[in-house]
Amino acid sequence: MPRSVNAVASRRRRKKVLNLAKGYWGARSKVFTVAKNTVEKGLQYAYRDRKVKKREFRGLWIQRINAGARQHGISYSQLIGKLASKEIGLNRKVLADLAMNHPEAFKAVIDAVK
Repeated sequence: MPRSVNAVASRRRRKKVLNLAKGYWGARSKVFTVAKNTVEKGLQYAYRDRKVKKREFRGLWIQRINAGARQHGISYSQLIGKLASKEIGLNRKVLADLAMNHPEAFKAVIDAVK
């Protein structure tokens, strides 16, 4: 009896990896074994950087809130502490948006905690 190989599944698996490797330079998009390594590493970076992205945005929001708060004579840490004590439930993303795009609303928030 001839040897049976599941060529359909093998081809589909290889094609999936090569499609993910589209746009890579040279053998990274052409040769399966090289493409497989590159795609695996790229997926690792993507997983890691989804976490890093959250950290970086939080840092950006804090910088924007701090810059907006200091224009009104209060530091970031004092503002966050007073917001917590007054139980005003605005998160950093919203506060940063107010500081950047709606300074009058941000001033109202600061006046509410002073």
